[in-house]
Amino acid sequence: MSEWGDFPLDSRPARPGVVGSVLKRWFVKSKTVAWILGVGLLAALAALAISRSGSKTATKEEKPPLEFSAQEVVNPLLAPMDERIEFSGPLVAPGTAVVRSKAAATLTTLEVSEGSRVKRGQVLGQLDLSELNHRQAERTAQRDAARASLQQAERAHAQNERLSAQRFISDAALDLSKSTLDAAKGQAIAAEAALNTLRAAAKEAVLVAPIQGIVSKRHVLPGEKLSLEQPVVTVVDLSTLELAGAVGTHEVSRVRPGMPVEVSVEGVSRKFAGQIARVAPAAEPGTRSIGVTVTLANPKEELRAGMFAAAQLRLADPQSRWTVPSSAVSVVSGQNTVWVLADGRLQRRAVQLGRRDTQADRVEVLEGLKGDAQVLAVRFDNLREGGAAFVRPTAAGSAGSAPSVTPATAASSAAASR
Repeated sequence: MSEWGDFPLDSRPARPGVVGSVLKRWFVKSKTVAWILGVGLLAALAALAISRSGSKTATKEEKPPLEFSAQEVVNPLLAPMDERIEFSGPLVAPGTAVVRSKAAATLTTLEVSEGSRVKRGQVLGQLDLSELNHRQAERTAQRDAARASLQQAERAHAQNERLSAQRFISDAALDLSKSTLDAAKGQAIAAEAALNTLRAAAKEAVLVAPIQGIVSKRHVLPGEKLSLEQPVVTVVDLSTLELAGAVGTHEVSRVRPGMPVEVSVEGVSRKFAGQIARVAPAAEPGTRSIGVTVTLANPKEELRAGMFAAAQLRLADPQSRWTVPSSAVSVVSGQNTVWVLADGRLQRRAVQLGRRDTQADRVEVLEGLKGDAQVLAVRFDNLREGGAAFVRPTAAGSAGSAPSVTPATAASSAAASR
């Protein structure tokens, strides 16, 4: 029997050495169990990751190839790209005439207003000639008096010549007589000219349209007192219009009078044909542009002076260039790129661009593509580098084809999976 008597072993007080040994063995076992549990947990996580990766790989491998229509995949086109020089400005009417008053008189009648259509030689209005008639009578009297003075001077000079021949008067007296005669002749001529001026003013007192056209502005109203050369009405001929624009000094060397131009007018759907009429000989002060004038016929008067227009001058390209649709090009990190189909896979190609044709919506490719490349002509989202893709066959050969999706379907599926 032990020193603890008959007490059970579990209830006996433990000795200090025994307790330490038991605790040490317990801690060792706990660390071993924790290490085993940690290793097992890491193995489980690794297996889970491998399982998920394998499932994703399987999912990727199971994705059907993208399908593109024949209209969505094109080959680079070898064609010339004409350059275009564009300039704009307001339309002006070169055939514009201002009817002015040729006499200082009162405007009694004015038969036209803005928008009135007139013919050449048509009477537009009338001036009050009462004052003009009085002045004309005054000038007539002055003319008659000058003529009488001239006749008297002629008779006096003739008599002085006879007296001088008989030595009754000196040579100085004869010279004075000659001077008086010359002065009388000058006064007579001046009086006749003044009278003729009034007569001409009387004839022009009737306001007449100098050209055929439309009255664009009426400057005065009946009853107003007009001064000499005061504007009365402005008449505009719209049968021919001009567009005054400017082109850069680096482009003007290729612009020549007579070259055809296509003109677009703001607010008008159709385009108009014009031609280069004039090219300025020097650049405008303070700019690096030179004035260019385009004329265009307007027989139906569809256009009006002051409308804004843009002219486009087409310069033929002497050579052919590889081009693709502008919609095929996208910019990634500052680099122009296109998507191509190569060996059944999508590839992104970096390209170098040249000329652009905004009217044909095409762009020149200098580097990065060959003539037989299959280029996506339309921009698509969610395309993947190296993804399987093919061009949809024709209806006759589409039976029995492998399952496929369009780029739009692929984008929808990707969004749904996310």
